[in-house]
Amino acid sequence: MAMPELLSWLPGPLEWVVIGVVAVLVFGRRLPEVGRSLGRGIVEFKKGIRGVQDEIEAEASRPQPGPPHTGAAPNAASPGKGAEGGSGPPPSAH
Repeated sequence: MAMPELLSWLPGPLEWVVIGVVAVLVFGRRLPEVGRSLGRGIVEFKKGIRGVQDEIEAEASRPQPGPPHTGAAPNAASPGKGAEGGSGPPPSAH
């Protein structure tokens, strides 16, 4: 998609003026209070997002526990058994 197609749904300059006039008519003297409340809400939302990102990064950087060590070398293939280490049927000879 081209950028103009993505932004075609955004209001133009005249629409923003109309939205502003309607906001002043509806909210009047309370408009600064509404703006402050909206700003606080945005700040709280960003803090929440940052907290989630921090948790994800902390979890990703934590070393993952591996399987317990039994003393034997993992996947030690015995002669003639292949890379599977003896699991599965023996290879067929053609």
